[in-house]
Amino acid sequence: MFKAIYRFICLLAATSIMSFVYAVDAYPNKPIRLVVPYPAAGGTDSIARPLALQLATRLGQPVIVDNRGGAGGSIGMEYVARAPADGYTLLLALTPQLAVNGSLYEKIPYDPIKDFLPISLIAEAPYVLVVNPSLPVNTLKEFLAMAKSENGKLAYATSGSGSGAHMAAELLISMTGISMTHIPYKGGGPAMADVLAGHVKVLFTPPVSSMQHILSGRLRPLAVTGSKRLPGLPNVPTIAEAGVIGYESTVWYGVLAPPNTSREIIMRINKELLQTLKDPTFKEMLNTNGIEPIGTTPEALNNYIAKEIIKWSKVIKSAGLKAE
Repeated sequence: MFKAIYRFICLLAATSIMSFVYAVDAYPNKPIRLVVPYPAAGGTDSIARPLALQLATRLGQPVIVDNRGGAGGSIGMEYVARAPADGYTLLLALTPQLAVNGSLYEKIPYDPIKDFLPISLIAEAPYVLVVNPSLPVNTLKEFLAMAKSENGKLAYATSGSGSGAHMAAELLISMTGISMTHIPYKGGGPAMADVLAGHVKVLFTPPVSSMQHILSGRLRPLAVTGSKRLPGLPNVPTIAEAGVIGYESTVWYGVLAPPNTSREIIMRINKELLQTLKDPTFKEMLNTNGIEPIGTTPEALNNYIAKEIIKWSKVIKSAGLKAE
C-alpha cells in the first residue's frame, strides 16, 4: 500500500517537472505582444516594427506591436506592469518613461524599477540642436552667447514636455547658465513645421526627423547631443566638443517584461534580441536613422535605468520642472 502511494507521488513529481521543462522549451507557442507607450506611426515605431519582425522570425511566432500612447506613456507602462508574467507581453520603453516621468509628474501609476524586469538595452540616439537659418548663429558658441544676451526671450521647440528632447535642452541650460523659453508641441511633426516656418527658431530633434532638412539647407545644425559625431553629419561637433565639457544626452530604448516573468523566458528573449542587434541589415537600418544598436544583459539595463533616474531627477529638480 505504502509502496504504491510512494510510486504515485514520485510519478506525479516527475510529471510536474517534465511539464515545467516542456513549458519553458515550448515557449513561445502563441503570438507575443510588444507594447509601445506611444501612438502608432510615431518615431518609436521605426524601431519597434523592424524589431518585432526580427523577433518573430527568431521565435517562430508573430510579434504584434501594440501602440498604447497617452499620459506621457503611462497608459502603456501601466498595462504591461499589470500584464500576466508569461512572456507574451513585452515592453519597448524609452528614457522618458523609465528615467524622467517619476520626477516630472507628481504621481505615475507604475514604478520603473519594481514593476518591470529588464531584458536588454536596445539602442540609443542623440538629438541634433538645429536652428532656422534666419537665426544669425553658426556655432554653438555663438548660440550660447545669443541665448545669454536674450535672457530668456529665445524660444526652443520640442516634441513635448518631459520628452528626451526637452531633457537634452534642460541639461544644456543647467550646464551653461543660459535661459530659454520652452515651447512644447504635441509631437515632433508640429514642432518641426513651426521651426521650418520660422515661428520658433530653435529645435532639439532626432536625426531621422531632421536630416533631409539639414541637407537641403532648411535647417542649420549647430551640435549633436550624444558622445560622438553622427556619420551623416561628420562636420557637426558634439556639444561637449563645442565647449560644454561633460555634456551628453541621448534617448535610449529598452525591452522589459512584467514582474515575476521567469528567468528562463527573460534570457531566451535576451538571446534573440542580442542576435537581432548583430544582424547586419538591422544594424544598417538603425545607423541610417542615426541610432546606435547596443545590447546588454538584463542586469546592465537595470543598473543603467537606476543611474539615469538619478541623473535626470537632478536636472528636473534644478530647473524646477513640472509636467505641463
